[in-house]
Amino acid sequence: MKVSIIVAVAENGVIGKDNDLIWHLPKDIRFFKETTMGHHVIMGRKNFESIPERFRPLPNRTNVVITRQSDYQAEGCLVVNSLKTALEIAQHNGDKEPFIIGGGQIYKLALEENLVDKIYLTKVYQAFDGDTFFPKLSEEWQEINREDHEADEKHACSFSIISYIKSN
Repeated sequence: MKVSIIVAVAENGVIGKDNDLIWHLPKDIRFFKETTMGHHVIMGRKNFESIPERFRPLPNRTNVVITRQSDYQAEGCLVVNSLKTALEIAQHNGDKEPFIIGGGQIYKLALEENLVDKIYLTKVYQAFDGDTFFPKLSEEWQEINREDHEADEKHACSFSIISYIKSN
């Protein structure tokens, strides 16, 4: 099983503010949907609650919510109390590539515990004011693919969708 992170990050490391996305990039949203479809999407409780209610749980994916709250319930989701348990469930269910989709604390934990094999990172070429950040990647992460997108009438800023793997 290959564990992946999928994330959109501003130039200054910001990934969110007030438990919400800051930018609207339809091509990135489409990439996220197509890439995670049919897989386990693993997220923290705050990240889950930040998804607009009409999109919860994310359709055609096994939604796994991590929380310390023992009585937490999320309709249509599996609720667990650790990232490792979430990954064990994905492996048990035969998912070849579960996706960690946030938020900031979950990303940090996954990287610190060396649980991640691949990162799909949308780099947004603008700095934003925010309160949630993506950790700075270490030198071990090597870019293997890049797709650049210019700003246009539907995308307020330029961005690149970059894939990284760990170099050993």
